[in-house]
Amino acid sequence: MKISEIIANFLVEKGIRHVFGIVGAGNAHLFDSIASKGFTRIICVHHEQAACMAAQAYYRISGILSAAIVTTGAGSTNAVTGVVSAWMDSIPCLVISGNENSKYTLEDNSLRIWGVQGYDSVAMVSKVTKYAARVLNPNETLLILETAYYHALNGKPGPCWIDFPMNIQALDMDDSNLFQYKPVLGSKTGSINSSLITPLYQKVSNIRTEIVKAQRPVIWLGHGVRLADAVDLVEPFINFLQCPVLISWAGIDMISSDHPLVFGRAGVYGQRAANFILQNCDFLLAVGTRLAIPQIGYDLNEFIRNAKLALVDIDLTELQKLGKKVSIPIQADAKDFMQTMLAISQSNFTSSQKSKWLEKCNNYRNKYPILNQEYQDRDAYINSYTFIQKLSEYFTNNQIIVTDMGTALLSTHQILSIKKGQRLITSTGLGEMGYALPAAIGAAFANKNAEIICLNCDGGMMLNLQELQTIIHHQLPIKIVVFNNDGYLMIKHTQKALFSGRYAGTNKQSGVSCPDFSALAQAFDIPSFVIRNWEDVASEIPKVQNLPGPVICEVFTHPEQLFSPKLSLALQKDGSIVSPPLEDLSPLLSREELAENMLIGLHPKSEAIEVKSEFKDTSVCG
Repeated sequence: MKISEIIANFLVEKGIRHVFGIVGAGNAHLFDSIASKGFTRIICVHHEQAACMAAQAYYRISGILSAAIVTTGAGSTNAVTGVVSAWMDSIPCLVISGNENSKYTLEDNSLRIWGVQGYDSVAMVSKVTKYAARVLNPNETLLILETAYYHALNGKPGPCWIDFPMNIQALDMDDSNLFQYKPVLGSKTGSINSSLITPLYQKVSNIRTEIVKAQRPVIWLGHGVRLADAVDLVEPFINFLQCPVLISWAGIDMISSDHPLVFGRAGVYGQRAANFILQNCDFLLAVGTRLAIPQIGYDLNEFIRNAKLALVDIDLTELQKLGKKVSIPIQADAKDFMQTMLAISQSNFTSSQKSKWLEKCNNYRNKYPILNQEYQDRDAYINSYTFIQKLSEYFTNNQIIVTDMGTALLSTHQILSIKKGQRLITSTGLGEMGYALPAAIGAAFANKNAEIICLNCDGGMMLNLQELQTIIHHQLPIKIVVFNNDGYLMIKHTQKALFSGRYAGTNKQSGVSCPDFSALAQAFDIPSFVIRNWEDVASEIPKVQNLPGPVICEVFTHPEQLFSPKLSLALQKDGSIVSPPLEDLSPLLSREELAENMLIGLHPKSEAIEVKSEFKDTSVCG
């Protein structure tokens, strides 16, 4: 049996029905064996970056591991962006790469190029994968594949890379000589590891005590809960604790946004009410969220400055990065933690003081609704925030929403109200433009019964534009919404803030332009629609939704539209520029109104800010 057939059989044994890739001389044997076997279908994309992104999204939607099958040389270097993206967001996937003949691929080969197009791909990705190995001994084929599969899914998940020189792929061998994989003892099976029950139970009991003592407790849940296969526990968990709950951007679709205990999304681009709730708490329990800078702001000392922080994370380095800010670090799988909490005998977490706190949180929510007067149409352009809200009214019960970066990311994650059964995915770590199209492809193959809304921007569309052909080839039910704002809107705001409004490479006038997407759609034989006003929304969106296959819908928004609320720079009364604390979002409230909302008092920075001199938008994000 050829080694490439052993690899194909491995995919069958693991139930992997779809992989993504591009054929080349370095992986031709892999393609032939997988296709001949007939169980695993190779979805041929047009860029290896897209193959990795599609494989990631496939797992996000289905919970089943997928793979990118790439060739040597540029075929594998192209895959690196997708690998880093999966690494940052802890998404498991396999990359199976081809390489030059094994006689060139020994570690002691110091040449810059190995044979034809060959190089040390394993060394290149070793820092951004959980496991990376090159198969030089054919007897190790199954052992290395199984090891990669285990590491991808267990512990803190992530990508793994296996490199097969082309002559090794073609080698015939007796499969009885294969080294067998021995499962790692204590591997995750979905139940609580018995060796952890006693210490974890004690830690959870301590958390329970802290919640009972706290007057203003808050729970913050993140994507680690889904990675731990604990989404079904979210609602019982928060109903049990009866505390205000915040959800990270990566975890938005774990629970309906209208759950009475869910108070939104906090952060640098947070919702105003959510930020007030977060900053006023006296005890924060964060489960499965790494508390990144976009969540907690730029100055750790200003974050929940009057509160204890309990952080539950499977990754010790994440527990350590905030130093002494973490009062109670718990290294544990989110599912194990939540199951243990629910296993504790039912206690009354609600007190009159906590009832007042929930009442206060509801007051924040009512006073500062998500959709508000900040989102006004301007100069005959419709506002992207109000458009997203209106678009969501057409979503199906099992709608999958995939976003790219920029307007598509911010407007959606700041305002979208998600319903049970709907999914929302994006790249939150690497935040690479071009993510949405290949991710939508992966999502479409992961759930053939769902409709996919792919929210993109004119700039982001250009990064993986070639995948429109993959979509049309398979007639995937992907509705592509393109926000046309003349280039890179977030960077325009950065340039306004830093360079007195001098643009360079951010719009047509300064050097970058995008095509007529309706003409482009015609070239790809994709139906297209254009929306410029609310009359178009009413007439065109139903047409977009009613078509069974792919569609492109271009939405023209203001080329200078602001993103709000957000944490911006502001002028103090003495003329100096400061970054306010997380609760002091722009557009700035009057100091009197801000003080009314801050139960812990105004921060000295906020007291010194001159509101009328506020910088309206000073984003430094990409």
